Amino acid sequence: MSASTALLTDRYELTMLDAALRDGTARRRCVFELFGRRLSGGRRFGVVAGQGRLMSLLREFRFDEDELRFLRDEHIVSPETVSFLERYRFSGSIEGYREGELYFPGSPLLTVEGTFADAVILETLALSVLNHDSAIATAAARMSVAAGERPLAEMGSRRAHEQGAVAAARAAYIAGFTATSNLEAGRAWGVPTMGTAAHAWTLLHDTERDAFRAQLDAMGHDTTLLIDTYDIPEGVRHAVELGGRRLGGVRIDSGDLPLVAAAVRDQLDELGNADTRITVTSDLDEYAIAALAASPVDAYGVGTSLVTGSGYPTAGLVYKLVAREDAAGDWVSVAKKAQDKGSQGGRKTAYRRIDDGTATAEIVRVSDSYSVASGPNPDADDRPLVVPYVTAGEFATGHEGAEGVRAAREHHLRVRSELPVHALALSKSDPAIPTIQTTP
Repeated sequence: MSASTALLTDRYELTMLDAALRDGTARRRCVFELFGRRLSGGRRFGVVAGQGRLMSLLREFRFDEDELRFLRDEHIVSPETVSFLERYRFSGSIEGYREGELYFPGSPLLTVEGTFADAVILETLALSVLNHDSAIATAAARMSVAAGERPLAEMGSRRAHEQGAVAAARAAYIAGFTATSNLEAGRAWGVPTMGTAAHAWTLLHDTERDAFRAQLDAMGHDTTLLIDTYDIPEGVRHAVELGGRRLGGVRIDSGDLPLVAAAVRDQLDELGNADTRITVTSDLDEYAIAALAASPVDAYGVGTSLVTGSGYPTAGLVYKLVAREDAAGDWVSVAKKAQDKGSQGGRKTAYRRIDDGTATAEIVRVSDSYSVASGPNPDADDRPLVVPYVTAGEFATGHEGAEGVRAAREHHLRVRSELPVHALALSKSDPAIPTIQTTP
């Protein structure tokens, strides 16, 4: 089976290309922009993620014989377009926000420049990646804020598509989680992995004590024992009797977590295990994590809510043509005019306005011409948000693989510290800072 990503797309992109090749507009230079009109779920900020994945997928965006045969057999495009696609490699340029960056309504997250033929067929792939990964990263960042200094582990693979689970683990790590249970995310993206045993391990053995003893023998005393398969107080006693004061941790996966965690902490302390950590799981989201802030919990494991975007599984991003050459070769700004789904024409770039270390506004500079470079310099305190990803078909380094993930995580944690305090609240509200559009 082909490794190409070219058919991870919608049919109308290729039928538009087919028609554009027929009427001669396929070679017109164009600028497409990927952005969000609003933040989903009344959230106060978004976290953009997926650029590194998109670049890796774009490298494999080619039409091999399997793809070309399908297009021919299904009569999706003309033979002439099949010939064009056989030679297709993206030769345009892409710039956008750094992965892990915060974003707000109207932020130009990705700008794709090239011929219409170059850029139009990337729409679905770019949106599939960034809509999913940004939704996960935004939810993960909110959970990370709620958790404070306590570590978070991503444990949602069984609640997601098998490849979506890997992408979710990657996005969650960028946005502040410390580990994942997903081994492919560890292999492919360098995300730290964790995991010990499930309830099936305890049920496999004749007694809970037998299960704990075997786990300690296999994994050492720093392991975490799952204590709620049967009776929790009895599970704590068995764990301490077998693990001693060197026991690393216990995990609770059921019950009224604030009450149960408090009781387990008291019991561990009474038994002399003040250093044994408590990890809680069981359908956590950012609100449940915040509710546990005063509880004696040391770490969290999050599954379903994380991989589904905590109720908002897509970021609602769109991909629109904002500038193009006309028949005379002059650049014109173009935009969809609709009351609730309009767009702003013109090529854009963006800056984050910083006042005494705190973000105060998203500055989006809009140009009616092709280039924004001729505009006035930004304010000295404005932080540039746009970086190059592809220049004339050549990929920039540092965005892909484990190296890109580490850089994105470091960048996210750094820029999140710029947010005003009210941005960290979990309640629905307007965006934490305004988006201000300016023209050169």
